[in-house]
Formats: sequence, structure tokens, C-alpha cells
Amino acid sequence: MTTGQRAGRDGGRGLSRREAQILDILHERGEATAAEIQARLPDPPGYSSVRKLLEILESKGIVKHSTEGRRFVYAPVTPATAARKSALRHLVRTFFNGSVEQATIALLSLSDTKLDAAAVERIARESKRAKAEGR
Repeated sequence: MTTGQRAGRDGGRGLSRREAQILDILHERGEATAAEIQARLPDPPGYSSVRKLLEILESKGIVKHSTEGRRFVYAPVTPATAARKSALRHLVRTFFNGSVEQATIALLSLSDTKLDAAAVERIARESKRAKAEGR
């Protein structure tokens, strides 16, 4: 799902649509200024609105900032890997009734999915490891 397609769903994070869009941009880029974020938002709000949303995200402990000269550079507090796991858990719970099997089958059956032999081997290896661990 792209930033513009979110349609109010925020992966269970309790964020407004715009807050979720901003956080998605920060996870994609790693860090960004308010102007850079504004440029990436669909139907972008004014600069001061973006700054206010960043302040709100910072007050929620979701975003942090550093200063580079006179500019504030924002970054997500949670690393992308942790956010990815959380979003996947939410996706599996919400759309696949908690079934990792159904989610995996859905991903593998996407018409545009092209897996090379190495990717298939990694998936098989992870599946075997999960089975050995009782997952």
C-alpha cells in the first residue's frame, strides 16, 4: 500500500491519516526535513501544517528530530525493521484472521511476484526453521 492509498488505516498505530503518511515517508527515507516531507505528501497541506504534525508525532514519542544548521531533520524513533514487523502482524491479524499461512499464500500468488531460485530457497529455509521452532 502506498502512502496515498492508506485510506485512514494506520497499521494499528493510533495515528491520523496524515500522521501515518508522514511516518511512512520517514521510514522510507530514514530522515527528512518538513519541506522534504511536504513534497512527498499527496495533496500536500501547507508547510506550517506539516511542521505541526511533526510536533504532534514528536510529542507522541514516534518521531525525533536533530538540527543541521537552522533545519530540523526528523526521523522515526522505531527502526524500520520493528515497524515492518508490527505492520505485518497487524496486516495478518486484520486481513487474514491471524493466519500466517493464508498471508504467505496470498503474497506468493500475486500475479506480479517473480521469485528467483535464491529467494525460493530462503523462503524454504525460513519455513523449515519456523517448523523446527514450533511456529
